[in-house]
Amino acid sequence: MTQMTTNLIPVYAEIFVLVAASAILLIDMFLSESKRSVTYVLTLLTLVGAAVFSFADLNTGATVFTFNNMFVADPMANLLKLFTYLTVGVTLVYSRQYATERGMMSGNLGGEFYVLALFALLGQMIMISGNSMLSLYLGLELQSLATYALVALRRDHAASTEAAMKYFVLGSLASGFLLYGISMVYGATGSLLLTDITAHIATQGANHTILVFGLVFIVAGLAFKLGVVPFHMWVPDVYQGSPTAVTLLLGGAPKLAAFAMMLRILVEALPQMAIDWQQMLLVLAVLSLAVGNLTAIAQTNIKRMLAYSTIAQMGFVMLGMLAGVVVVGGEPNAANSAPAYSSAMYYAITYVLTTVGTFGLIMMLARAGFEADELVDFKGLSKRSPWFAVVMTVLMFSLAGVPPMMGFMAKWAVLQAVTATGQIWLAVLAVLFSLIGAFYYLRVVKVMWFDEPADATAISTPFDMRVVMSINGIAVVLLGVMPGALLGACLTAIKQTLAT
Repeated sequence: MTQMTTNLIPVYAEIFVLVAASAILLIDMFLSESKRSVTYVLTLLTLVGAAVFSFADLNTGATVFTFNNMFVADPMANLLKLFTYLTVGVTLVYSRQYATERGMMSGNLGGEFYVLALFALLGQMIMISGNSMLSLYLGLELQSLATYALVALRRDHAASTEAAMKYFVLGSLASGFLLYGISMVYGATGSLLLTDITAHIATQGANHTILVFGLVFIVAGLAFKLGVVPFHMWVPDVYQGSPTAVTLLLGGAPKLAAFAMMLRILVEALPQMAIDWQQMLLVLAVLSLAVGNLTAIAQTNIKRMLAYSTIAQMGFVMLGMLAGVVVVGGEPNAANSAPAYSSAMYYAITYVLTTVGTFGLIMMLARAGFEADELVDFKGLSKRSPWFAVVMTVLMFSLAGVPPMMGFMAKWAVLQAVTATGQIWLAVLAVLFSLIGAFYYLRVVKVMWFDEPADATAISTPFDMRVVMSINGIAVVLLGVMPGALLGACLTAIKQTLAT
């Protein structure tokens, strides 16, 4: 069911987050450092409130357009937003002690960490629900500006400052690429609305050369935000140089928003150009799988290793996206579109749920003056904390695609979509690179269980962090053993979204 409305009901969640973030910023000004937990609690309550609005919209199953069709609330958007809230909430729970010990929530900084996280979230929500090139770009820039500030939040830390400069310069370049591509599509079609672009190309046609050039720049900008090869240069440096709490804010929820933006532009606005953008995604996917997995083997810094792992994992998301349209008899056939795009969506969600746990454990082992971001810092974790060694093992197995973890089911869903297109060679190549990638994940497991601990210091973490970490590890197993509900939800959301 599709509705067009002039009211604000579809954007209640965004309005709520905006008002709450502004209120939290003001309230935090009058709080002493000893009462900084108030800011933390208010931020989590904001996420809960936004989740209530999005869940109510998801239950209706309706697709609603507002703001002159520039904003859409559909099942895919609402489902992705719910997982975005969950990811940001878990990230803040994991980050609380880490950020406090490093002075990121004291003195002049106050609660800016939480407020910037909420503004980044607001940008992600707009990216997920944008139905215009303009609203998508505004959401992207809101998220980017907040994350630039987050990376540079530790002003007295040289590595963070360097990472922020690299991220800002390369991020600005990518935004320029994206904006130039959007301008070329606008020049060819005369519209910025995604639905109008599709209708214009279908009914009146457009200059194919201009569209292809615009598409190249758009794909380049999206590839940067996802961190895929050859636009990956910033990922390892920024992941390593940023405070781990900020690294998780960069590597978690933004991937869901970037996936949604990619689907909105490529699938909803430019479906007639599918053959062109699929070829681009094919190159990006293969290069990402190769460079990500091979380079990660040489890394001794675990944050840098996980950065290259992210590059490889995003290659699998690209595989799901490029499997949506098949050429049959020289004509594009979209019969495989819903299973393919839902597999990419499912993969993005499972990756994010797993990666928040891995970086959370890095923060759990860290303490004041010690980052715990080297592989040797995980030596003998099984002797220091057997349960969390088990959790980290589960997370590593999931990223490697070992059954019955949910990472295996995600890879299986994507490979099924790829083989349905007849590109068996591509599925075999993905499997081979996954086997190579399993080495560096299993190396972490070996270090935890078979090496002697280099540090016998007791692991001291807040109770809420321990509980959430345990639930995170258990969820990775349960969603792998019983993937039907999440897979079905993704498939239904994609089908309903594509139908409108």
